[in-house]
Amino acid sequence: MSLSLSVYIHVPFCIKRCSYCSFVSYADRENTLPTYVNAVINEINLRAVAGAKISTIYIGGGTPSLLSTASIKRLLDALQHYYQIDQNVEITLEANPGTIDFAYLQALRAIGINRLSLGIQSLDESELMLLGRIHTATQAQTAIRQAQQAGFDNISLDFIYGIPGRQGKLWEAMLCDIPKLGMQHISLYGLTIEEGTLLHQRIECGEVETQDNDIAATEYEIASKVLEHAGLRQYEISNWALPGYESRHNTAYWLRTPYIGLGVASHSFLDEKRIANTSSLDEYLSYLAQDQLPPQTIEAIDHATALAESLILGLRLNQGVAADDIQAQFSIDLYSHFAQPIEECISLGLLEQYENILRLTSRGRLLGNEVFWRFLP
Repeated sequence: MSLSLSVYIHVPFCIKRCSYCSFVSYADRENTLPTYVNAVINEINLRAVAGAKISTIYIGGGTPSLLSTASIKRLLDALQHYYQIDQNVEITLEANPGTIDFAYLQALRAIGINRLSLGIQSLDESELMLLGRIHTATQAQTAIRQAQQAGFDNISLDFIYGIPGRQGKLWEAMLCDIPKLGMQHISLYGLTIEEGTLLHQRIECGEVETQDNDIAATEYEIASKVLEHAGLRQYEISNWALPGYESRHNTAYWLRTPYIGLGVASHSFLDEKRIANTSSLDEYLSYLAQDQLPPQTIEAIDHATALAESLILGLRLNQGVAADDIQAQFSIDLYSHFAQPIEECISLGLLEQYENILRLTSRGRLLGNEVFWRFLP
């Protein structure tokens, strides 16, 4: 039986860096894109896993929609050359509404992209400016409409909650508008203000209000109710989908199935090892120009860490963790091995036991980190 793999390709280029972004991305290196695509194709060659079959492909960033469709096709063709591709493969491309048009979206469908993830973040112009996004709310709605017209029937939208200064009525109105956009999947991410970002600097000097975590929590709870009412079922802490449209690629991460990361700062999980590529673009390009794999850090996952990861990642999913699965994988009884943290979390209203399943409560999904650290070795 062939190994089933997911593949992630990182495209670390942006027109402009968002004010909250702390990811590895470059806002002034677009001229490097053709060289970068060649390097990734070379990495595909050097890292090919014999006999493996690819079940999902995710092209993320950065702003992958800065790539020409010809370049994206070259990447997909390279994967097809070295791997078997599942006939039902899910191929996702992240796109910024400010970088796409109808012709581009049509071309994406023509080369096989069958899932689109649009970084909307907000439908309010002032919030988009605060976040440093390059698109407007009107452009976002136009991009969604054009994607649907281009034949995309699996569209995911990203939104951010916890934006400083946001009025509650604005968030509620936005939430009521989101289901009307006709997408199949929604991801909601709490705004994390990292030190060193432009937004952090503006808050520090008093230009922008301090983030209110209580308001952010309320926004999350309201969103959960509104989206569920609209028929979008929550299946993971940050994700809602119409039935059958859950992200297969991200679910592979949460279930700890093998995946390969290609490109600068990408991560892989193979044979109970986590492998991280260098985060230096120049270093990455230099090594691959010499037909060498880029510098990597490799972490071997021991039994205790694998167990903790299985619990933490599994609990992110609304389906929870089955004690029988833990017994089969690790030869332990979940409820006796972790008796103390489980009892603590149940008493705090963060975990619940349903038949033989352990899962987060609604409150637990809001305070997941309060649960997760208790299971670390």
